[in-house]
Amino acid sequence: MSNPEQFGKYQLLEKIATGGMAEVYRARAFGMAGFEKILVIKRVLDRMAEDQEFVEMFIDEARIAVQLQHVNIVQVFDLGKESGQYYMAMEYVHGIDLSRLLSRARNLGSFPIPLALFIAAEMLKALQFAHQQVDQGGRPMQIVHCDVSPQNVLISYAGEVKILDFGIARAAFQADTQHRIVRGKYAYMSPEQVAGKTLDGRSDLFSLGIVLYEMLTGRRLFKMKSRDETLARVRRAEVPSPRGYRPEISEDLEAFLLKVLARNRDDRFEDGQEMYAALTRLMVREGHRATNNDLAAHLKEVIEAAAAAARGGTASVPAGGGRVLPPNAVVCMAVEAAAPPRSIAAPRSTLAELGEVWSTVVAESDGEIWERGDGALLVTWVASGGFRDAISRAVAASQKLHWAAADAGYRLSVGIAPGVVRIHPDSKRPSAGWELAGPFYLARWLMNFSAHRGCTLLTEVAARHVEGRTKLLGRIPIQGNRFINLYEMS
Repeated sequence: MSNPEQFGKYQLLEKIATGGMAEVYRARAFGMAGFEKILVIKRVLDRMAEDQEFVEMFIDEARIAVQLQHVNIVQVFDLGKESGQYYMAMEYVHGIDLSRLLSRARNLGSFPIPLALFIAAEMLKALQFAHQQVDQGGRPMQIVHCDVSPQNVLISYAGEVKILDFGIARAAFQADTQHRIVRGKYAYMSPEQVAGKTLDGRSDLFSLGIVLYEMLTGRRLFKMKSRDETLARVRRAEVPSPRGYRPEISEDLEAFLLKVLARNRDDRFEDGQEMYAALTRLMVREGHRATNNDLAAHLKEVIEAAAAAARGGTASVPAGGGRVLPPNAVVCMAVEAAAPPRSIAAPRSTLAELGEVWSTVVAESDGEIWERGDGALLVTWVASGGFRDAISRAVAASQKLHWAAADAGYRLSVGIAPGVVRIHPDSKRPSAGWELAGPFYLARWLMNFSAHRGCTLLTEVAARHVEGRTKLLGRIPIQGNRFINLYEMS
């Protein structure tokens, strides 16, 4: 807007969107001593102001959202009526919605699993907060969002995840007639929602499961050409194996998804808290670590790639090591051979000869030697097929290295640690200092500790993927007040 419109105490700067019932503006609010705040004004269209049912829904949205002061929920600051038009003043989130992010990211390949799980975890925090809200009398408000979809999830340029639009949410204070009306995006509804049944938080969790499934597979789950076909698929809740679309999805992650998307709500997680706990355990177990910074970096990459494609070129490469890829799951193995005391025996091969044997073992396991020294290796597997396969390869390689070292008359120390790193496409390595960070540091630390045991040592995450072949040594302090559970190959 070239000339900002004054709307009550707000100045409307530009129109962001227009729907069938309301229009949305980026706006400015003024305060004392030149204070200014950028926010969003959602204003009801003139023709809808006479629709009493819609006005009640609009007011209900504000009444619900104003109760939800949470970092992962778009805040509502004000509800009012100006010149006959109802409006709502809301938090301005500088970013794009998840639907547009996924659409623009398709040209870059599959959406990173750690980022998809991170987004889902942040959404879960918001939904569980809403579901457990009580009124001033301590009575449960029984809030159900009813429209959880990629369009209603905002991703800020700082990597924040925020749910918005409680416009069709249901709560205990509403009339029963409001609860019997089916509203929302059909392709993201739960079976009980399309059936017009009484809803609870598990309906939102089912919708979140659809969003997560589509992030991970890049496929629409229930969407069909017609409304009736879509509703029929939702009612049946038949979920194709996500591993069929993306083999790197682990069996545990698939099982998690199928539980979230169970047709019978009693077969799903009881609430968001239980689902969040299961999801975070899975993320830790499989090493799917991601942060707001990782999400912000990916969003920037997606936008730059889309802009470059629109210009007919390729994405520009920033100075200092090239474009940073999304987080990569890796498994690291640190290895070191030591000669026995002279009083026991002399080695039967040189360290150089032993190194040649080791190189063959690593190559056969599809590992890559990132560092090599006399009698020492740092080997990395990029876990594109999932942690289970990469860890199995690392464990099998470690056993062969033990045998080779024993045949040559050496004692071997081995540490294996999975983790998540970001690898630069030019150097094929993480940022400077990677050698003593993350899983690389942990693998070396385990290797050093292994020198006193003579067995391959693993972190808890790695041990979970080779169940029955490891035993717990104990809880070991590492880096000050941090602890890890330490396992060794039996």
